[in-house]
Amino acid sequence: MTTTGEDHDRGLTGPWWWARWRSAVLDGSLALVSAVECGAEGIPFARDAGLPMAVGIVFGLVAGSALLVRRRWPIAVVLVAIAITPAEMGFLMGVVGLYTLAACELPRRVIGALAGMSLVGTMIVTFVRVRQDMARGDLTLGDWFVPFAAVTTSLGLTAPPVLLGLYVGARRRLMESLRERADSLERELQLLAERAEERAEWARNEERTRIAREMHDVVAHRVSLMVVHAAALQAVARKDPEKAVRNAALVGDMGRQALTELREMLGVLRAGEDAGRRAASVPLAAVREAAAAAAWRAAGEEGAAEGPWLSELEELVGQSAAAGMVVDLSVEGEGRSYAAEVEQTAYRVVQEALTNVHKHAAGAKTRVRLAHRVSEIAMQVENGPPPEPSSASAARLPSGGNGLVGMRERVVALGGVFVSGPTDAGGFRVSAVIPA
Repeated sequence: MTTTGEDHDRGLTGPWWWARWRSAVLDGSLALVSAVECGAEGIPFARDAGLPMAVGIVFGLVAGSALLVRRRWPIAVVLVAIAITPAEMGFLMGVVGLYTLAACELPRRVIGALAGMSLVGTMIVTFVRVRQDMARGDLTLGDWFVPFAAVTTSLGLTAPPVLLGLYVGARRRLMESLRERADSLERELQLLAERAEERAEWARNEERTRIAREMHDVVAHRVSLMVVHAAALQAVARKDPEKAVRNAALVGDMGRQALTELREMLGVLRAGEDAGRRAASVPLAAVREAAAAAAWRAAGEEGAAEGPWLSELEELVGQSAAAGMVVDLSVEGEGRSYAAEVEQTAYRVVQEALTNVHKHAAGAKTRVRLAHRVSEIAMQVENGPPPEPSSASAARLPSGGNGLVGMRERVVALGGVFVSGPTDAGGFRVSAVIPA
């Protein structure tokens, strides 16, 4: 894991303006060497200037120690080195100062101006010094040697530290840029991981809702009819044995159908759990590919899933009629084949609406209408008021209050329209239109 900028700032453990203690030790050592050098060079300077020797040494020590602040004020260090160049002091301070100046994040015009000043100052001092030596007879070379020595010395003391500092500064900025990009990439990966976790949580919630809706649709209708038939069986067991036998057979059929649908649903859930265990070992780099494959696979499984069809609608209505409901089915338009999710949703809407009639308006006359249109399929289940106020609770059917919510979710998920509410006659109406 890379170190972010905030963590890097917290990692500054050196004193004052130094990032680390070793940097402070290095600058202190360079300042000490520079002070000793300038102090030693201050002796001939004081002798030539006619000053006391102690003044020259103190001046050299103070000037040389300026190298201690080269990281904080590199311009000041270079200016001090240029200022003491006529006294032939501070060669180490000039070289190190120019290197530090070039490595800093300063405008190139500032670096060029100070480097030029140092170059010219060194060239002039060297020119005068070599000319004086030749005048005293210490050097017996030709006049050409004076400018040659001045140019080469000034370039030798100025160009290498400036070029090296520019290279080190560019490399440092490159490393910082790469570190920032790595930090940015890490933050993006963390954000993507958080979003992936949010999507996973959202998918889990959606799956729980879908499973709850499927369980409600599968269990509620079958069990409601079983309760109604059981209540009728209890009422006619002694008076009409043949009808009691028929009701008992219907209860058994309903129970077997409910068990079959539950087994199919549990089989799908177990298959999903196995796929989840396999997906848990997928590396992070394959998340996007796995997600895309899962989306296509889920779409294919949804389209190929087995479930109730509109062709079974007459059987569904017949089951409610056998339970004592007065129900009428009318179909408009020419029936055709629809997508699996469309037919399943239309079937579940009618099924849940009939279940609600059993729960809340037992014995009420009910009308089921199904219309096949050009680009949509419409269904409506409308019941009148129950014949007796107490009949709605005769079978004591519990209600979870999720039936209408589940129907609306199914229809809206397919881009349809769902409307439900009481009628003026005291009954209840459920209407849905699904794009086909």
